[in-house]
Amino acid sequence: MMRPVLAAALLPLFAFAAWAQAPEHCSCGSNPPPPPAVRTVTPYAGEPEDLQPFSKFTTPYYQHYITPNIYSGAARDVLVPDYKHLSEIRIGFIGPIGNNPDHPFGERMLHGVQLAVDEANAAGGYGGKPFKLMLHNDYDNWQAGQVYGPDRPTDPEIWGAAADAVAKMVYDENVWAIFGSISSETTHIALRAALRAEVPIVNSASTDFTIPETLIPWYFTDIQDDRVQCLTLARRIYTEVGLKRVGILRVNNRYGRFGVMKLRDASRRLGHPIVIEQKYMPGDTDFRHQLKVIQESRTDGIVIWADQQQTAAILKQMHDAGMKQRVFGSHRTIGSELLQLAGPAAEGFEAVYPYDPTRNDPRWIEFQKNYKAKYNEEPEQFASLAYDAAQAMLSSICKAGLNRARIHDAMADIETYQGVTSHMVFDTNSKNTTPMFLATVHAGKITYRQATMEKKPAVAQQAPPQDSAPSATPAPYARVGEDGVTYNGPAIKDTKGAVVKIAVFGPNAEEAVRTPEALHAVQLAEKSGQHISLVGISSDASWGKSSSRLVDAIYSQHVLGIIALDRNSSHFAEQLGLKSFVPVLALATDKTLTSTNIPWIFRMPAQSTLDQAIACLAGALHNSGPNPEKIRGALASGQPMAGMRFQSTGEPAIASQ
Repeated sequence: MMRPVLAAALLPLFAFAAWAQAPEHCSCGSNPPPPPAVRTVTPYAGEPEDLQPFSKFTTPYYQHYITPNIYSGAARDVLVPDYKHLSEIRIGFIGPIGNNPDHPFGERMLHGVQLAVDEANAAGGYGGKPFKLMLHNDYDNWQAGQVYGPDRPTDPEIWGAAADAVAKMVYDENVWAIFGSISSETTHIALRAALRAEVPIVNSASTDFTIPETLIPWYFTDIQDDRVQCLTLARRIYTEVGLKRVGILRVNNRYGRFGVMKLRDASRRLGHPIVIEQKYMPGDTDFRHQLKVIQESRTDGIVIWADQQQTAAILKQMHDAGMKQRVFGSHRTIGSELLQLAGPAAEGFEAVYPYDPTRNDPRWIEFQKNYKAKYNEEPEQFASLAYDAAQAMLSSICKAGLNRARIHDAMADIETYQGVTSHMVFDTNSKNTTPMFLATVHAGKITYRQATMEKKPAVAQQAPPQDSAPSATPAPYARVGEDGVTYNGPAIKDTKGAVVKIAVFGPNAEEAVRTPEALHAVQLAEKSGQHISLVGISSDASWGKSSSRLVDAIYSQHVLGIIALDRNSSHFAEQLGLKSFVPVLALATDKTLTSTNIPWIFRMPAQSTLDQAIACLAGALHNSGPNPEKIRGALASGQPMAGMRFQSTGEPAIASQ
């Protein structure tokens, strides 16, 4: 169903046929495209079946985002102005080109767009009229304090700057399309303003997957979003490399927060939920605390969501700490700056990348030469993708004429596009879903190979050909995290007192501890020498009151164990047990309770009852004495406790006969 829509517009190199015409014979806008054709592209974003939501359980009765969101307003009927009376054809630009921590990226993005505009103007512009960029700075007030301190600019116009900038570009500067930004916050705001103003938004740098999912039809982007990046990384990490326990280290802003969301989803669907997620603030340079927490979580792999400078510091601090985990990253973590700053510490690092910058395509080589001649630097992803997106935008303006809705139609009609970076394939949301590349650092250089989200056999299961050269991909440093869950904290003293208190937490717990079955279990424990008192705490009161009572039972009444009666109470008790070093027996079938490798949670077998849990704790108490650490050890030992046995992870084992 893919149609080469732009084939006629991409004849000469870096020039468009319409621009090459003499102004008096210009065909710009003479044959505007109709609204985009209705088509269906499945699966959404190219998701493999095993990474799709609920694919193991059911088929959705309706799928969003697989058909075009066609603009159905009246803007196509707006009269097209006579371009001969215009002095220039204006294009809006908003990006971090001033007081903003991301200004180096914004300047490179601007350079890529400006080069495309300069080449278009050299080829004749729009009917002899030059294109002109109307520049607006994207001010990032959320991060500026980390960079500029208390003296950062506080001009009132920075608040709501994105919406104000869009309004100014549309109504005062009369632009025909808007390019930008890198920040997903700004892009979201600009897109909503564009919905009201009916103007196309073209993007090449924001990877927030929720932007095109707003169902606002005015958006076009040529960079693969976080969904594609995360699913590609997940396939590499879990299926190809075969890792099982992965942690995340990310920047604490929207780029990091939304960037890893689909990685968490994919990890869970592949059977290996993320073990630990650590954050750092923009501007931080010391990551040793976060790395220590990740190391103590026994991970065998780490995914970094950051920029090159922070990634280099993280890799060097990992090297200094003797950490041996495999490390992976997002598209902004890898490049020449990483090699320069990290040095040998970057060896083996892998990251996804939008295209292969080492290929020998003539158009790519020519673009590199022209860009370096103009800006005295090599083009990287922010510049290169901006150039491609700007080329698509300018050709669409030429094709559609000076009507914003028809310009949108021309861009929404792009299904395939041959840019200087790669051959691109666009889905029904006008976003590039081309497979990404995997960039690997080896011997001080970066090599690239095409990656895929599709399932392939694990690398460990494939025998290399006898005559093949050794793989440049390093083997895993070590096998870790396979020896069960243990408690490695400080030694805990015995609790004094003749009676051991056990908290029972959950719905109607106060009534449950007075049932004949519960009282009988307590009496049996007393006959074996264990004097037990049950403290019932109902969770169906106000949640704040219930949680306060459980905290009081732990720290004031010194309970030595908690029995949680359902899923919700088990999850809450697990968190308190972790902080207070008190073992928890959970009467719940939710296996996620034990998937986080917390050593204080033990999940009872299905259909277990309160009296069985009491007997199990009494058996552990009999073997260990009044000490929560030793009670935990007895439960995790694999030995039968009143007919119950547990794995060291806290999952139930086969009951003893």
